[in-house]
Amino acid sequence: MDKNLTRFAWLSILTAVFTIGLKVVAYQLTGSVGLLSDALESGVNLFTAVFALVTLAIAARPPDADHTFGHSKAEYFSSGVEGSLILLAALLIGLTAVQRLFNPVPLQMLGVGLIVSFVAALSNGATGMILLRAGKQYRSVTLSANGRHLLTDVWTTFGVLLGLTAVVLTGWVWLDALIAILVALHIAGTGVKVVKEAVNGLMDSALPDAEVAQVEAILDRYQNESVQYHALRTRRAGAQRFVTVHIQVPGHWSVQQGHSLLERIERDLYQDLSPISVITHLEPVEDPLSWADIPLNREFA
Repeated sequence: MDKNLTRFAWLSILTAVFTIGLKVVAYQLTGSVGLLSDALESGVNLFTAVFALVTLAIAARPPDADHTFGHSKAEYFSSGVEGSLILLAALLIGLTAVQRLFNPVPLQMLGVGLIVSFVAALSNGATGMILLRAGKQYRSVTLSANGRHLLTDVWTTFGVLLGLTAVVLTGWVWLDALIAILVALHIAGTGVKVVKEAVNGLMDSALPDAEVAQVEAILDRYQNESVQYHALRTRRAGAQRFVTVHIQVPGHWSVQQGHSLLERIERDLYQDLSPISVITHLEPVEDPLSWADIPLNREFA
């Protein structure tokens, strides 16, 4: 994990503070529950941005005696917390909107409120795109989740703006509460996706199918050298990939010959899928016991 990733977390924090201020002002000017829901979601953005800053600092730590595989899984905790807070925000927004639906309140100064919220949306949109690009470039679950959340906030804001525009044109104040309910449902969907990704990471899910296919394609190149493989297992922890595989070679090969082959395989995997940790196990292809260790936990007779 690149320690410089924390600069993106700081960018997210500054953007959240800025947009919260704008949206609170917009709510106070208009009294719109839709704008209030938008401000609440930005409050979640601020909390998760601070949590992401701490998490990225932890994930950047090198392996140590107690964490020999590194600290990159810390990102999934950040993603899980963010998803949970998104769901909580959706619940609070939904409850507030339902109450306002049955007890509508006249709205004021909608024109100014719309302008202020539009500026906040532009700010979130720019930062969200930066975080998504950084998350993809550095394979950071935390930055990707934060970026998606900010872009969701943008769509939320535009939905609220459309709703308030409809209120201005029709005079139907209840549309404000209806839009807020729709916003809550949309936010909840995003929260579920973020939590699901975090759970999959903590459960050591395999690499995506496309990346597993890359691994298999590299291993298949060596089959014309009388080499076979099995017990291929993959997982991911944040940006770090892990691959273990058993390589079977002719029994008459020397230790040096087998070791050189494994070095070539590991180099090829690293070149195509870095960052990746590869653990290989060498076996003689003629020995029936070589096939007895395909299960995760081998049973000895």
